[in-house]
Amino acid sequence: MLHCEDGQSGPTYDSLQEVIDRKSFRPSVNLSNPTITNISFTLYAILGVNEKAQILTTFLWLRLYWFHEFLLWDPERCDGIEKISLPVKDLWMPDIIIYEFVDDDLSQACPYVYVNHTGHIRYDRMLRLVSACNLQIFSFPFDIQNCSFTFGSYMHTIKDVRVSPALSFDEMTQNSKQYLAASGEWELVAIFGKAGIQNFGVDEWDIITFWVVIKRRPILYVVNLIIPSTFLMIVDILSFYLPPHSMDRSSFKMTLILGYTVFLLIMNGLLPGTANGTPLIGIYFSVCLALMVLSLLETVIITCILHHKNMKHREVPHWVQVVVMGFIAKLICYSFPDDPPSKLGEKQGNHLDVKPSESTSTQQKTSGAMTLELPELRQISKYLREMHSYLSILRREDELQDQWCHVGYILDFLLFRIYLLIITGYGLVIICMWCIWMNR
Repeated sequence: MLHCEDGQSGPTYDSLQEVIDRKSFRPSVNLSNPTITNISFTLYAILGVNEKAQILTTFLWLRLYWFHEFLLWDPERCDGIEKISLPVKDLWMPDIIIYEFVDDDLSQACPYVYVNHTGHIRYDRMLRLVSACNLQIFSFPFDIQNCSFTFGSYMHTIKDVRVSPALSFDEMTQNSKQYLAASGEWELVAIFGKAGIQNFGVDEWDIITFWVVIKRRPILYVVNLIIPSTFLMIVDILSFYLPPHSMDRSSFKMTLILGYTVFLLIMNGLLPGTANGTPLIGIYFSVCLALMVLSLLETVIITCILHHKNMKHREVPHWVQVVVMGFIAKLICYSFPDDPPSKLGEKQGNHLDVKPSESTSTQQKTSGAMTLELPELRQISKYLREMHSYLSILRREDELQDQWCHVGYILDFLLFRIYLLIITGYGLVIICMWCIWMNR
């Protein structure tokens, strides 16, 4: 027990000096009894999360409690003094460290402690903690990180120093949420922990591990990344309504891909980069770019069908008429603006076979009826036959071109619906995966 003198408030200087002279020794009368250290902290700020280096930077208000068996006095004999402050450097204190600490402690240390008349000491300090944390960024920007803070003695084993939480984990969570000031894009979800024993060889250390669960606020990345990318994909889908027989669609899609590539270069600095994984949003952007390239490839194929030089001289194969103009056209509910394709061949035969025979017979009757064979009439008749043949060829080319145009339109409608179905399914898969990771 510390001594007090009449007329003096608090323990005497000489009795305190005796305790200070013993600061190198653990304050326990029986050294077989361990010193119990109670630990609590308040998360005051989340300063930064470095995904590439796997480092979490926080600012804590750390509080330690322990029992000093030599700092006891009777308040009634010491003028009612129940609590005094003493310099930290003059007292023994437990060598509590944080195992995840990976940088120098640059925070300001508190030079004093509060000592109660019962021997219980309270030590408060501000701590800028740079700790290692296994960050999982697959569900970025809807990710939730779980980082651990392990408190324990550096030199004293479980026989000398024991650690335990000073407050319940719910109280620590509520205090941290109340005082959390500089959180930025992160918010605190919960703090929970567990006491345990750490083995190093033959010795055992008493430790307590706190898990700090933080959640990213995704609104910044949704506005700057996901929404612009979605708009570009919608514009790419709407570009299918441009007429496929013109060259504007392909040039428009190439311009859109160029703009999306510039967008990916700009947003590359906003995505976290780690060596152990790729965020889901990065895969999302890559697949979106691949889909836009596929849509451009589809436009190239349709343009090649509609603008090929042999369209006017080659008839549509029979299997193409059956599969494309028959089955696929009914499948996608394609409506032909003119006569059905099956009757086009009949009209072509009628134009090429019936009409020339009728004209020939008419010419024979006319020539038979005419008695005078003038050179001018023979020349005019030759010109008329050539003109009729030329017009028949042009009509034939127009009909073949119409057939190929129908083939191109049907394939364009089919590929557009397949493309739209792929994008819809892909979007639903991404949304479901993000929802699953958010609810974990």
